[in-house]
Amino acid sequence: MIQEALKALRKGEMVLVFDADNRERETDMIVAAEKTTPDHIRVMRNDAGGLICVPVSWENSESLGIPYMTDIMNEASGRYPVLSRLSPHDIPYDEKSAFSITVNHRRTFTGITDNDRALTIRELAELCKNKKHHEFGDLFRSPGHVTLLRAADGHVTRRKGHTEMSIALMEMAGLEGVAVCCEMMDDRTGNALSTDDAMKYAEEHDLIFMSGADLIESYMEFRS
Repeated sequence: MIQEALKALRKGEMVLVFDADNRERETDMIVAAEKTTPDHIRVMRNDAGGLICVPVSWENSESLGIPYMTDIMNEASGRYPVLSRLSPHDIPYDEKSAFSITVNHRRTFTGITDNDRALTIRELAELCKNKKHHEFGDLFRSPGHVTLLRAADGHVTRRKGHTEMSIALMEMAGLEGVAVCCEMMDDRTGNALSTDDAMKYAEEHDLIFMSGADLIESYMEFRS
């Protein structure tokens, strides 16, 4: 299954990954950032319905100089005390939020259209792939409409969220360490899409579905 998923990602196809019953209990659509098209954004927006985010590897995050949003809030809390009270210290399924800053590419207009978001995402991946991290501030603006997620150092060896799983997939596939993920929601219940329904969606749309546990096991073998 993992080899089929990696082949799909290299071809620019999406894969579905369920994290775990003891975590978010969510299935995310995942695609390589460097392969992202407006059609990917449209499908995520219409069929998944969660927040379209861009996981960035720890290495790329360091080179870009992007912080965790919680670090920004801590720095600004002296002037805006309410930010200390808003600290996400009580996340029920995790100890730390992966959220970083939001960006638009400077060639976009509003930044929110499918075309604009695909452009921002693809250009970010290309910038990282070409080792031009120092041009980040020249080519992008913030705040924007593409939410960046900063992967933990060590990725799934340290944190087992969709952020790190997305990056693990990119690494195993030989793709740049920037991905796109979006949670699959259920229109009927208002909750996350059930695993059974996510698997049914994958079957109907000829997509690979895999569990986070299998992904992490494969990544550990890949790293060994």
